Amino acid sequence: MSQSENNHLDIMSLKMNNYYAVVMAGGGGTRLWPLSRLAHPKQFICLNGEKTLFQTAIDRLVGFFPPDHIYIVTVADQANELMRQSPIIPEGNFLIEPKPRGTASVVGLAAIAIRQRDPDGVMAVLTSDHYIKNVRLFHNLLNSGYLLAGDGYLVTLGIRPTYPGTGYGYIQRGERLGEYADIPAFRVARFKEKPDEITARVFLESGDHDWNSGMFIWRVERIWREMGKLMPDLMGKLREIEANWATGVKEKILLDVWETITPQTIDYGIMEKASRVAVLPAENLGWNDVGSWESLFEVFSADDYGNIVLKSQHVQLDTKNSLVCSEGSGRLIVTVGVENMVIVDTGDTVLVCSREQSQKIKEVVNLLKLSGKTSYL
Repeated sequence: MSQSENNHLDIMSLKMNNYYAVVMAGGGGTRLWPLSRLAHPKQFICLNGEKTLFQTAIDRLVGFFPPDHIYIVTVADQANELMRQSPIIPEGNFLIEPKPRGTASVVGLAAIAIRQRDPDGVMAVLTSDHYIKNVRLFHNLLNSGYLLAGDGYLVTLGIRPTYPGTGYGYIQRGERLGEYADIPAFRVARFKEKPDEITARVFLESGDHDWNSGMFIWRVERIWREMGKLMPDLMGKLREIEANWATGVKEKILLDVWETITPQTIDYGIMEKASRVAVLPAENLGWNDVGSWESLFEVFSADDYGNIVLKSQHVQLDTKNSLVCSEGSGRLIVTVGVENMVIVDTGDTVLVCSREQSQKIKEVVNLLKLSGKTSYL
């Protein structure tokens, strides 16, 4: 191992004393329906191989954080399965939301737990169901974010856009703040909502916009103060929970208070309004939020015909640029003369749609709700 690598590891080991990862893992998303269901959400999916997206997310963190510095925020009906999938994480590090109330309350709950343990803690708020190919760069970003947070910034990780994506929020970069662990940091000029295609092209061509990854780094005390200032109603409820954290009525207080919380995202509640917000743009991270079947064409390598086959017995003739996925059915899938299609077989459901229409899965899910076919959700 080189001297520079030794120095890198020494810096990392020093950080571990007060650096914590918070993994948001309570989602019930159905954007990859029918493979993703309410009872089997995206983070539980094994897209290719033996590990779920959640397990893969934990694996890339264990290489950087000690297991007891990793907290998982989830809901009760997912907690046991997540514990089973990550036995290396202490059971006490699983924080259970009585019900989803948005990412602001997730951050608040995790902040309470870390404040009780380490008032000087720094927390990285991360995702359980995203794909990241370049883990070394991800670790470098975590290093940089730690240093930037130490200077009092609320840090967000931005993704350099590779195409005019309309499914992401955008972050416009402002003045350059310098380099942190060799990664340039920028003040956030403004957050922007998901654009239409024409606006997304303008953002891409401008060269100063990044996709909002939904990952953040900050000192616990800094985010706590911002919540008190910008979200006083939520903060009042968090303080009540914190006051009873070490008492015998903790669970009852948490349940009662949580019912009264108004759902809100951390982006809207804090990041879009706070001062001293910075972005670390990540280029070549190999990041994808796996938000649609179409997105898998960015994650997996296609064959010579442009096809991606996941967990399937598949025979094709004149099939191009298509995705075939099967789970549990054991059926052979044969495609003839198919192009630009998504075909998914889960045993009780078969999805056939064009790649161009794969973003409409949410509409399909709504149709199933309206027609009473909830057993397929």
